[in-house]
Amino acid sequence: MIADILPDGAVAAESFGPPGDPELFPAEAAAIATADPIRRSEFAAGRAVARAALARLHAAAGPVLPGPAGEPRWPDGVVGSITHCPGYRACAVARAPDIAAIGIDAEPCLALADGLLTAVAGDAERAWLAEQNAAGPGIPWDRVLFCAKESVYKAWYTRTGERPGLRGMTVRICAAGTFTADLPGGPEAPVAPHPAAAAGPPVARLSGRWLVSRGLIVTAVGIPP
Repeated sequence: MIADILPDGAVAAESFGPPGDPELFPAEAAAIATADPIRRSEFAAGRAVARAALARLHAAAGPVLPGPAGEPRWPDGVVGSITHCPGYRACAVARAPDIAAIGIDAEPCLALADGLLTAVAGDAERAWLAEQNAAGPGIPWDRVLFCAKESVYKAWYTRTGERPGLRGMTVRICAAGTFTADLPGGPEAPVAPHPAAAAGPPVARLSGRWLVSRGLIVTAVGIPP
């Protein structure tokens, strides 16, 4: 499912249903040792699909440890993203010469909880959502917007080390299954690259894709090299 919306050059692995009890590398187990059982299970399931995705990329197997913000740390020359929600987890990876950074997210195909929208959407986005809702019930566009912003956040943080707030970016959703995201500062804004990122200025407008299938919303966005 997630593979259908990835940028060219990326590969993915995903799994559905209960997370099971995948085996971890010792360093991974140590990194998550103090977490609660639910978090440990989610972490292990995410690492299982990460290993499957890395194998499809013909990358060396090894521990995928969390970074300072919990982001996965990939082997040299590889970029990637992991997502999970109840009943689903996925990973997308690519070679750094092909894609500078990638972000994916998955959410249940349900409307956002009451009160969350104001923390997610700006005025223009809320006006657009009101128009969509007035057109009739159907896709929970507020959750699509949230999901798109989560994937943008992951890619942007990996590339720059910056953490844009969900209201600090403007996302435009197209019913055809695409979206664009404008990041703070505009295209001329200088942004220091993340220590793990390749050299070069980041872009300030990202393009991604979204899909609704099997009761889930998935989004993916890549930053060109």
